Amino acid sequence: MSSSPGLQQALWQRSYLRGPWPWRAALYLLTGSLVGVLTFVVLLLLAVAGGTLVVLLVGLPLLLTLALSGIPLAALERRRLRLVDPCPLAPVHGEPDGTGLTAWLRTRLRERATWRELAYALLTAFVLWPVEAVTVGAALTVCGGLIAVPVVLAVNGGEEARVLKLWLVHSYPAAFGTLLAGLLLLPVFAYPLGVLAAWRAALTRALLTDSGAGERLRELDRSRSRLVDAFEAERRRIERDLHDGAQQRLVALSMTLGLARLEGPAEPLAGLLAKAHGEADTALVEIRELIRGIHPRVLTDRGLGAAVEDVADRSVVPVDVDLHLPERLPGAVESGVYFAVCEALANAARHSGAALIRVSGQVVRGRLVVEVADDGRGGAAAGGGTGLQGVADRLSVLDGRLVLSSPPGGPTVFRLEVPVPGAGGRT
Repeated sequence: MSSSPGLQQALWQRSYLRGPWPWRAALYLLTGSLVGVLTFVVLLLLAVAGGTLVVLLVGLPLLLTLALSGIPLAALERRRLRLVDPCPLAPVHGEPDGTGLTAWLRTRLRERATWRELAYALLTAFVLWPVEAVTVGAALTVCGGLIAVPVVLAVNGGEEARVLKLWLVHSYPAAFGTLLAGLLLLPVFAYPLGVLAAWRAALTRALLTDSGAGERLRELDRSRSRLVDAFEAERRRIERDLHDGAQQRLVALSMTLGLARLEGPAEPLAGLLAKAHGEADTALVEIRELIRGIHPRVLTDRGLGAAVEDVADRSVVPVDVDLHLPERLPGAVESGVYFAVCEALANAARHSGAALIRVSGQVVRGRLVVEVADDGRGGAAAGGGTGLQGVADRLSVLDGRLVLSSPPGGPTVFRLEVPVPGAGGRT
């Protein structure tokens, strides 16, 4: 079981009593008692109501809520842990495998973390909060009762004040003596409260932290991100070499052949020069298209918004672009979303019979969401040989996803969602 580095280290320092840690430990235990009572009441109500109404099927949603009740409690506990532990707990839940409540429930019920959090909720409701309440209550009762004696004596007109229901005080000197005793007892209770809070934090971290398998998955994600970045860097290098090398040589060759034709050579040399000039121009057009397909220069220089507007201008179907994006996004995200949008526009132009396509997008809660919608005949499918499966695979490498809605008769909506590191976005 891992320990709480902030509070546990502070317990061994001489400045513990002079610092904020005793108060933070007391606040952690006090709020833990309140959270535990609330958790106890909620779990009890869900269990009783769900068990009673299960024969009417009304209780099934309640029992399902009971099974998932550890998720919001764990989220709250991860925040509350920061009172005594400066190291945050990483999230342990993965992204749902689809949209909607059904996909979310299916994903959560399959995760081990959900059941660990339910066990933590049961432990909090039936074991932990009584221990915290008794400890904090004893400290507040003893120290608070002694410190409050002068106030109680003044309220009673200076006649008498009962100390902890054990003895009576009839004078102010004796009352201030009990106040001094209460202040001296504060350090005595500060260390037990700190030890209990550190143990409670360690238990929370042990139960709510991710497992080793989850850490390996995160390392795999980081490795995948590094490979994606390396792949995009190589694509840009190839694009730059073609643009600055082969393309420039073809331009020079085309110009040389054009100048040779202006000299008016006799046949059959004139015909051969004209044919070579045409072939050079065709090769130049093809290499420009190849460069644009590898990694368009406008995407590198001006970003995703400008690149999408550029491909929209070249579309055979009118495209309305409405993108609200940050100035620049990570290169892998820009590249992946750009080629996904290009594939969606190409499919709409070839297969949908649409008269208008609309591309909209923005960053929402740290995710770039782009929709490509057309007013065509619908019926698109990811496995229909349209390249959409490749788009979905490419987005999955970025931990993103493609959601397709294309009922017969239309409209067709491609929704692309890709996480953007460090972006908050609209809520």
